[in-house]
Amino acid sequence: MNVTTSSSPTTRYRLTAPAIPTTPRVAREAVAAWLWAAGHHGLLDTARTLVSDVVTNVVVHTGVPHLSVEAAVTRLGVTVSVWDGDQRGIPRPRRAGADDTCGRGLHLVETLSHAWGVSWTGGAEPAGKRVWFELRAAREGT
Repeated sequence: MNVTTSSSPTTRYRLTAPAIPTTPRVAREAVAAWLWAAGHHGLLDTARTLVSDVVTNVVVHTGVPHLSVEAAVTRLGVTVSVWDGDQRGIPRPRRAGADDTCGRGLHLVETLSHAWGVSWTGGAEPAGKRVWFELRAAREGT
């Protein structure tokens, strides 16, 4: 994941945390603080929602002991990725029924982000998967 361009320097942040029920709150507030510091106030609510959903998926569905949240922040926006050591299937959006209490997270990521995806990790970094999404800042004057 590389969002660096010649006219847009990148600031990178990383949080490693245990995969426990309180981690989604900690992760979403960390990402919000990073975006606030960069002046991306308009991305805060969407970033909080999407970080919470992706991190909650790790906590609820993987059984891994820890996870990492990374953000690459530029003047154009942010790319957030959540790594976990789970090497099982690729997460996919599904359509939740009206009465379902879960199953909407990746659909929200797909709908609210500019782009998103899943990649397998290994080699120089620990094996697992990385779910990422990109949010772009609104252009000035729009």
